[in-house]
Amino acid sequence: MTGKGRDLADVMERRKVDILCVQETRWKGSKARSIGAGFKLFYYGVDSKRNGVGVVLKEEFVRNVLEVKRVSDRVMSLNLEIEGVMLNVVSGYAPQVGCELEEKERFWSELDEVMESIPTGERVVIGADFNGHVGEGNTGDEEVMGKFGVKERNLEGQMVVDFAKRMDMAVVNTYFQKREEHRVTYKSGGRRTQVDYILCRRGNLKEISDCKVVVGESVARQHRMVVCRMTLMVCKKKRSEIEKKTKWWKLKKEECCEEFRQKLRQALGGQVVLPDDWETTAEVIRETGRKVLGVSSGRRKEDKETWWWNEEVQDSIQRKRLAKKKWDMDRTEENRQEYKELQRRVKREVSKAKQKAYDELYTRLDTREGEKDLYRLARQRDRDGKDVQQVRVIKDRDGRVLTSEESVQRRWKEYFEELMNEENEREKRVEGVNSVEQKVDKIRKDEVRKALKRMKSGKAVGPDDIPVEVWKCLGEAAVEFLASLFNRVLESERMPEEWRRSVLVPIFKNKGDVQSCSNYRGIKLMSHTMKLWERVVEARLRKVVEICEQQYGFMPRKSTTDAIFALRILMEKYRDGQRELHCVFVDLEKAYDRVPREELWYCMRKSGVAEKYVRVVQDMYERSRTVVRCAVGQTEEFNVEVGLHQGSALSPFLFAIVMDQLSEEVRQESPWTMMFADDIVICSESRKQVEENLERWRFALERRGMKVSRSKTEYMCVNEREGSGTVRLQGEEVKKVQEFKYLGSTVQSNGECGKEVKKRVQAGWNGWRKVWGVLCDQKISARIKGKVYKTVVRAAMLYGLETVSLRKRQESELEVAELKMLRFSLGVTRLDRIRNEYIRGTAHVGRLGDKVREARLRWFGHVQRRENESKFEALFGKLGRHVIRTKEDKDNPSCYQRSVQKPASLMVWGCMSACGMGSLHIWKGTINAERGIENVSGRDPGTLDSTGVEKGTYQVSGGPINSQRRGRFSGYGIILQEIMEGFKEGHMERGGNSVGGKKMEAIGDRIDLVGDPEEADELGAEFTAWKLKSKVLG
Repeated sequence: MTGKGRDLADVMERRKVDILCVQETRWKGSKARSIGAGFKLFYYGVDSKRNGVGVVLKEEFVRNVLEVKRVSDRVMSLNLEIEGVMLNVVSGYAPQVGCELEEKERFWSELDEVMESIPTGERVVIGADFNGHVGEGNTGDEEVMGKFGVKERNLEGQMVVDFAKRMDMAVVNTYFQKREEHRVTYKSGGRRTQVDYILCRRGNLKEISDCKVVVGESVARQHRMVVCRMTLMVCKKKRSEIEKKTKWWKLKKEECCEEFRQKLRQALGGQVVLPDDWETTAEVIRETGRKVLGVSSGRRKEDKETWWWNEEVQDSIQRKRLAKKKWDMDRTEENRQEYKELQRRVKREVSKAKQKAYDELYTRLDTREGEKDLYRLARQRDRDGKDVQQVRVIKDRDGRVLTSEESVQRRWKEYFEELMNEENEREKRVEGVNSVEQKVDKIRKDEVRKALKRMKSGKAVGPDDIPVEVWKCLGEAAVEFLASLFNRVLESERMPEEWRRSVLVPIFKNKGDVQSCSNYRGIKLMSHTMKLWERVVEARLRKVVEICEQQYGFMPRKSTTDAIFALRILMEKYRDGQRELHCVFVDLEKAYDRVPREELWYCMRKSGVAEKYVRVVQDMYERSRTVVRCAVGQTEEFNVEVGLHQGSALSPFLFAIVMDQLSEEVRQESPWTMMFADDIVICSESRKQVEENLERWRFALERRGMKVSRSKTEYMCVNEREGSGTVRLQGEEVKKVQEFKYLGSTVQSNGECGKEVKKRVQAGWNGWRKVWGVLCDQKISARIKGKVYKTVVRAAMLYGLETVSLRKRQESELEVAELKMLRFSLGVTRLDRIRNEYIRGTAHVGRLGDKVREARLRWFGHVQRRENESKFEALFGKLGRHVIRTKEDKDNPSCYQRSVQKPASLMVWGCMSACGMGSLHIWKGTINAERGIENVSGRDPGTLDSTGVEKGTYQVSGGPINSQRRGRFSGYGIILQEIMEGFKEGHMERGGNSVGGKKMEAIGDRIDLVGDPEEADELGAEFTAWKLKSKVLG
């Protein structure tokens, strides 16, 4: 298949072939890729020198693929749904005559298994190179073959006939009387045989109207294409059109933005003063956007894989095709030489055209503007490599597969309408709560500006088709209009009806059955202007409502890292003290979707929210309607009367208010109780106590309409002793686990972190596979690859490692995985004998161990900059009083001691401030582990020799702690290291500023040499001030 993809697609397009089975692809891997002209190849192979099978589909059938089964490099199958008809396409490549009998038996066994797995009522078509002759005549085998074969039957041909009898199949080739030229599928030298066959079920043989060999095509040198015409009895229906959309993305260009403003000014009578009413303004904006920016065609995107396929290449291929046909008709040496010469010329022209087109592409990608397209290219290549891109069939309640578009739409509507309108059982509140009636200030322009600044661009628009980019483009005029609009909404407590509509998009959770609705999460696409209104209201509510310190989710100055660290440090301290710690991880069923609206209004009033805001939020949820957008179109509209809006800007904070009020009487102080939105952790020193706490939580939540999941709630005992038992919830035993994935980080009951390290490595490889199309492209520069790697892959590997106590072996395990990825990306193997530091330097990627330490210091600086966070200080030392420490675990010091406590006790606050901790920007620059990696000449890794010395183009130094670095913070690592040594040797006093000894004078002199005085920065100024204050200079 190498170099034949576009040629094959061209033949299929010209011969009007929709589905094609190919053999001997000799491509290694199990992916899908476009080969041009809208055709897509699904292939599988384990060796690039032999075997390999595949199936090519026309574009209109790609969306109908339900499942791809890759059995081996000789057998694979595709399951398609075509207008309600289930069609299975099997591609096979039987071993040649000279192969071992065991290999032949294995092939037929695999083919039998595939056939047995296909339901009897589904259609099957097998296209295979069986390497056998079924022969002329059909005496005794009339039920499985016709009499129009070629030559005599051999042993391999008898295996084909036996297989057809076993599976009630028919050999289609032999049923149609054709000239021998249209029956021979293999020509080599003087041999003319029939080894390629098409098989179908005997009951469906009547659907095939013709079958013959295509003569005159030059795709394969020896084999010739066998085609058959099959008519499926389906109902013809109108092809669904793609919704036409305004090209709002063009507003990123300044010239388009300016033109849009001018046209809008003309539409409004010469000035950008938007009308007072929303309906008029929205229509003017939409109409102007369509005129200025244009709309999409409503057709599917054209094939982009072979955009380099120019006219010169097509003309050359046409001449080669005619020469092949001429040679087939007259087998003279002159015709043969002409065909061979044209074949070589076409290869050269294709290579030149491809090289020229890709050179232009990669030159653009290497610019700052082109980098934005790089991630889009990576996502596109990742999508193209997937077998099933859209799930067009779904299962009903009873597990039956629904195939028609109408039934699939009804099922999606049925599922989400039930989900979003069903409440759990709860007690009706008898007591009331006093509402807070107070005057509410008008919405100010600066509030709108802040909300607008927080809105991200490039997001999917809601039903009103007005993105946030419009308001950002209009600038101050938009701020004035929005402030006026929001004040009218606030005063009237009624928002525009257009904002009440939304589009719900099911997102697969990447677990479970892809055809089950319950494995999808619904995200609503709402009006961007409504989201702006929600952000303004949210900012005001946050000033009034104080959420408990146990809530870490969607709270300012808090993150998942804080919650993970709190849990890990609690577990490690109990492990050090040889005490049991019992943890229950509580999961709520459909938490957002099952929040009772009455409970939400009650909790808001009880939290002190003004009644005006309560009514405003109630108005956001009144008469809300949505439709489900699935792969087969949009469903009918239905009302949503229960739960919070998924995808809303205000919903996370509203949910935090509900959880804060419902847990007020049952929660304990952090870290014994921690919440991250609906993820709850309950910890206690005894099993009985944690069981009682769990029951109290269950009662408090379920009496108000929330439900604790019995199947997903799990229990873990840290430092468990024999016979500690388990935990029960209403008499039902809670699942006991030895490890749990908490907020994406795996914690283990034995206090180890080996499983988490392996999960980080796996997460890194998963991210690498998503962008492998870019990272493994040798035409993309190493600098760009390094940037993509750090953005996608390394971010996944570093998640949560600030809280993990890594041993040297585990840190090495992470670095080994990283270097494998980098070597793969740069096309370098260990046999090239290039040192690791030159690999990192080429990609401009620092050591992962240094990046872990940088992440810890960055998070530590973030914690130290907090104000009035006395509760969090318990995690930094005061927590120890809860545990009777009996033993010092010297072999495995806790993450807190190794990573934070010891460095913090050695670095006085003055020293850390001198290094920039007081400023987030300076501190991040100070601890940057990659500042020491310098690009000396910018050459590619291919210029490195075996040692990387003479041709080495990059110079690499270590991380922030281990070695001296270059730049304005050079020498920082050595300085801190020597300061620590000074503490240890008694030259410096902890907690004070007095310093003595010649050692610190030398350090001070080195600090003075950090940079030129004319280029003094905050580091030099602060450090000099601290040094003078400490009387370092004699």
